[in-house]
Amino acid sequence: MKIEKTLLISCAILCFLLITSCNKIQRPKKPNVLLICLDDLRPELKSFGAAYISSPNIDALATEGISFQKHFVNAPSCGPSRYTLLTGQYGPAGNNALFLRANKIEEGTEEINQSMPEWFRTHGYTTVSIGKVSHHPGGRGGSDWNDSTIIEMPSAWDKHLMPVAEWEHPRGMMHGLANGEIRIKSADMDVFQSVEGDDNSYPDGAITDEALKQLRALATLQENPFFLAVGIIKPHLPFGAPKSYYNTYEGVDLPRIEHPQKPEGKTTWHGSGEFMKYNRWGKDPNSNADFADEVRRHYAACVSYADAQVGKVLAELKRTGADKNTIIVLWGDHGWHLGEHAIWGKHSLFEESLHSPLIIRYPGMKSKGATTDAIVETLDIFPTLCDLTGIEMPEFAQGVSLKEIAEYPNTRGHTAVAYKNNASTIRTATHRMTLHQDGFVELYDHTSAENETKNVANKHPELVKELKNALRAKMK
Repeated sequence: MKIEKTLLISCAILCFLLITSCNKIQRPKKPNVLLICLDDLRPELKSFGAAYISSPNIDALATEGISFQKHFVNAPSCGPSRYTLLTGQYGPAGNNALFLRANKIEEGTEEINQSMPEWFRTHGYTTVSIGKVSHHPGGRGGSDWNDSTIIEMPSAWDKHLMPVAEWEHPRGMMHGLANGEIRIKSADMDVFQSVEGDDNSYPDGAITDEALKQLRALATLQENPFFLAVGIIKPHLPFGAPKSYYNTYEGVDLPRIEHPQKPEGKTTWHGSGEFMKYNRWGKDPNSNADFADEVRRHYAACVSYADAQVGKVLAELKRTGADKNTIIVLWGDHGWHLGEHAIWGKHSLFEESLHSPLIIRYPGMKSKGATTDAIVETLDIFPTLCDLTGIEMPEFAQGVSLKEIAEYPNTRGHTAVAYKNNASTIRTATHRMTLHQDGFVELYDHTSAENETKNVANKHPELVKELKNALRAKMK
């Protein structure tokens, strides 16, 4: 009897171990997520058609994933655009959008849906952010953006990090130039700069070093899947990058500036205040072609510098082996005018402010190296990541998953909307309509040579009516 009892106990233990083992096999670790955000990056990349640009690392990622050539952000400013990325919902149009959300959470008077990182954290992910992911690098408020009692995204991150190196604080990093120079008065800071030095002579070098450190730790732990967000500051103003990157563009022929004239009639044109407040040595790029080219070369240098930081992160991901089970999303938070419509900056509802790069790569994808002209928007990233990781899709997310387009790049996209405080816009495959708060309408035909230089709203009243309804329905 004792022998039989011992055999029965042994069999029970063996069965338990086998069942446990089978369950482990049936429930593999969910894929990690690596989200790379770049600030003020228009689609000025070789993989997006800018032949003169040196962007080898992002271009290499494009060959492993799918490039959304017609991705549009939902707001032409850092704060509200990142709000839509990180919440999956439309929100306020100001740069303080996420702080306003945080205030509502603290007040507790209304139910606030979880942010994307909080959603993934709730579903078993370790969430870490480095650099500029939300509007404030490091995600804190206060005069120097380092007050730990004022959190931009409550409950979102296990770690929300912002190394400052010699730039003293996150605010100093955000608008820093070489070797610790901090913006005190914009007029006293050069609008562009190029100095000898390595990547750590400018702020993104420190952000990247911290990203590599955190990536190594996350890849080693292996307990939970990770959601790692890395926010690179460049090519944001002021345009500063090590001289080696600027040297790449000396003597390079730049493409002509498309439609460089100030538009006639009522539009969302503005006087490029963010750009013009810096020291420009008395020069105006709208009237000085040589200076305009200098600005564009320095912007290009910043793009290449940012690309190098992306390359370091991707190389470390591969070195750890975590790349085999990691979804990568590379996203630009909005576009940037380089003289089009006589604007130097963002903040308009023209194409140049709203068009930014989006690349998605995930394990096992069949359409590696594909491009798609399907119109998509930033709101779609949250549901896409849920779809690709297999976690629950939140009902409150206002975008749609892009997985089908990633698998079948010829799949049709959908309309994309964006907004400022005084106007909103909708982009279709053929037109852009912008509706001002006072009812004035701009309509542009993207199938025509005039593109967004000729308002044809008066010629197409039925289309205007249709697009007004579509815009209102989408933002409802």
